[in-house]
Amino acid sequence: MNRDIDDEDSLEEALSRPSSYLINLFRALEGDILILGIGGKIGPSLGATAVRAAREAGASTQVLGAARFSDRSMISRLSSWGIEPIVCDLSNEDEVNRLPKVKNVVFMAGRKFGTTGGENTTWAMNAVVPSIVARSFRESRIVVFSTGCVYPLVSPSSGGCTEDDPAQPVGEYSFSCLARERIFSYYSEANGTPCCLLRLNYAIDLRYGVLHDIAERIWNDQAVSLEVPAVNVIWQGDVNNQALAALSLCASPPQRINVTGPETLSIRRIALELGELLGKEVAFEGSEGDTALLSDSSRAVEMFGYPRVGVRQMMRWTAEWVARGGRSLGKPTHFEVSDGRY
Repeated sequence: MNRDIDDEDSLEEALSRPSSYLINLFRALEGDILILGIGGKIGPSLGATAVRAAREAGASTQVLGAARFSDRSMISRLSSWGIEPIVCDLSNEDEVNRLPKVKNVVFMAGRKFGTTGGENTTWAMNAVVPSIVARSFRESRIVVFSTGCVYPLVSPSSGGCTEDDPAQPVGEYSFSCLARERIFSYYSEANGTPCCLLRLNYAIDLRYGVLHDIAERIWNDQAVSLEVPAVNVIWQGDVNNQALAALSLCASPPQRINVTGPETLSIRRIALELGELLGKEVAFEGSEGDTALLSDSSRAVEMFGYPRVGVRQMMRWTAEWVARGGRSLGKPTHFEVSDGRY
């Protein structure tokens, strides 16, 4: 996984490489896969990973992806990758009920950016839509993308929250994400629907992510905030593989899995190393905080193995991408926020 990434085509290829673990799983996986909310940041590469895993496994698995597709160019893009796109408003129960009732569902729909000032929409997307989907796909197994934001902020020396720690969300967005988990858990137990809840933080694509946010600030001679002193990060390609592999781990009541990198990373250290890679001086702002959003991914490592792409590789790729003017999705992570207001 140490090949250079020169453009978006090579980036998409790197993000969608299936692991040998996933390919072997697909040899035994029954049924097709429907990705709900495929139009987001992670959805397209996750769908492409599923297609490649099925092909390399010699499986007949079909991959479908549903979304509103406000960007209609995404439809032809997904089709070219072997994914069947379906235009669907997931907040419309009639439209959801008309979707193919496949055996395997990956739920990725949700709202984060712009939550402050749009709280009603956030709750509708993060709590009402899950209710519609859970009832409509009661006979499927469902992998649900959640977030580490349901945990409290903890000391960097703690090693991060485990899946057995109680949820203590900070801020309205985080509470709405816990509502998503609770809704799926309720219907999982009520209907016997096998589910798996993936608590993710933070995925790294060169076009967005914590490393991208920090590198852009350094490249543009802007200060890096130290208010949140540490993070966990994981290569999005590893997220894709773990999420699809989690289809084999769905249960009722749902299993919870932290999906992130195993290292607790200092923001100060990340910035200094990126500054060195970029050939830029690094400026900091704010006082270094005592707590951060951190998760312990020991369970994921035990189940899926160690992430294939390491932190230094991600930093090198990110620095090269930013320095050459690679495209940004313009979706900051707000990793420096400690009050839950996104």
